Amino acid sequence: MIITEQKPFVELIDNLKGYTRIFLVGCGECATTCKTGGEAELLKLKGQLETEGKTVLGMTVPKAPCIASQIKTELAKNMKFLRQAEAVLVLACGLGAQSVKDNDRLGLVILPGCNTLFGAVVDAQGNFCEKCSLCAECVLDITGGICPITLCAKGLLNGPCGGMDKGKCEVDKEKDCAWVLIYKELEKKNKLSGLKKVQAPRDFKKSLKPRKLIMSQAAH
Repeated sequence: MIITEQKPFVELIDNLKGYTRIFLVGCGECATTCKTGGEAELLKLKGQLETEGKTVLGMTVPKAPCIASQIKTELAKNMKFLRQAEAVLVLACGLGAQSVKDNDRLGLVILPGCNTLFGAVVDAQGNFCEKCSLCAECVLDITGGICPITLCAKGLLNGPCGGMDKGKCEVDKEKDCAWVLIYKELEKKNKLSGLKKVQAPRDFKKSLKPRKLIMSQAAH
């Protein structure tokens, strides 16, 4: 899940200077769960914008605006309103905002309504926890399902740094050292022997940006 926060309203208004007729796009998955771009948030923002003299011509909440086929369908359904719009405000992650831009046939001004924070899992209490850095070299099989790239403040691959103290991280004393957690997990699974193998430095070429996966090639 991609975690977002809605931009401050004063920033949105500033970005919308010079534009009166606005169309809103939300996200039915991640941003809805984060309460930053679901139907309720779009309706609230509509009211706020109208108090500032803006005209909200319409809105749509595709399930996943980052998927071209879905946003194309929703934009086509709302073409009547989009032809009158001066700008589209997207309450979704940066992927969603760029997908709207890529699939907009009218050349409208596309503006982000949210800041994109990180990818996360949702725990049993509904909290958003960052656990993966999308590094392209997953080591979870070696580290007991605990990602040192993300959970270690220094991204270390071969054990804790010298600053670890009583199981706590040197950088943040409130957090458990990721490598202590890894050790305990592997100890429970009787897999500590795997730590004897020294891991090579990360191949940062694998995470050069922008990346693209061609599905026809991935199938072979």
